[in-house]
Amino acid sequence: MRYRPGTGEYLNELAQDLRPLDEGIAWFASLSEDEQTGTLCLLAGFCFQAHPTADEALESIRRSGLRPTHTPAVMLVRGRVEDQVGRIAGLTPQHERMKAFRLLIALLAVADGRRRARCRVHSCSHHWHHLTASRETAP
Repeated sequence: MRYRPGTGEYLNELAQDLRPLDEGIAWFASLSEDEQTGTLCLLAGFCFQAHPTADEALESIRRSGLRPTHTPAVMLVRGRVEDQVGRIAGLTPQHERMKAFRLLIALLAVADGRRRARCRVHSCSHHWHHLTASRETAP
């Protein structure tokens, strides 16, 4: 599984609303199947590190624009959220990967948004919590 250099920052920029989601969706759609899989695994890892809660999972479904009956949304609310993100990243049909991308970006936005707000109090030094949209194009 591969992903392009700079992908991690780009995904965080999407989650932090520093880049438009439509741009990210078009970028993700342009990736090869192997790159999409690698990107979803990287994104799932970011979500896992943010330690999302069940309430944040529900909010991310709402923000993603997915119906609660879409496969990734159903998976996210069944079982422990942190366990489900890896399973969601492993979805293989193209239409499910696109839904997984939208949902995991939304989950990262919600869960890491909480962490960024909390870290400000403690002067967080994680570089991804201090991003600005400085690049002109996707990775």
